[in-house]
Amino acid sequence: MSNIAIFASGSGTNAEQIIRFFSDDTSHAVKIVLSNRTDAYVLDRARILSVPTMVFDRNTFYNSHHVLDLLINLEIDLIVLAGFLWLVPDYLLITFPQRIVNIHPALLPDFGGKGMYGMRVHEAVIQDDRKKSGITIHLIDEEYDRGKILFQAECPVLPHDTPEDLAHRIHQLEHKYYPEIIRNYLEKLAPLAYNAQIQPDKPLQ
Repeated sequence: MSNIAIFASGSGTNAEQIIRFFSDDTSHAVKIVLSNRTDAYVLDRARILSVPTMVFDRNTFYNSHHVLDLLINLEIDLIVLAGFLWLVPDYLLITFPQRIVNIHPALLPDFGGKGMYGMRVHEAVIQDDRKKSGITIHLIDEEYDRGKILFQAECPVLPHDTPEDLAHRIHQLEHKYYPEIIRNYLEKLAPLAYNAQIQPDKPLQ
């Protein structure tokens, strides 16, 4: 059995799709949903689907072992970011090497980086007069949106699209492909050997 932890900061539509996708899977399971916001609707979605949740603040995330200890105790094999907006700290990158995946609502390397998330991405794509956009599923490293790309899917940007129109098209791609790519990636991974002696990062400046 492979265990998944989902990190999310917002509404959680992707998280819900992933939980539902794996709900009847005997080989993989979503064990917990974690968020940095107490008011994130993803927490309600998880509870409705009987998935445990945890909320943490910035100090807990960057300056303690609390999140790490929980993930190790749950024997998590893969961390899935689904609209999670904070930079992943080094101690998680080291403990879960090549085991943290993210989805970005554009075709990286374009329209990525710090501050490029949600509707900001779609606004930038339209303002740049692009004819296509899409999704990128990638591994996480020390920088925003620069990890190894696992999968991309495209959709058109139509002449009269609003950012909301494009967002709807992108969400359809996310919901269709993200759970499948997670499953395919999990099936290629060997069992994880944890290094629990990782020290948390220094406070962010």
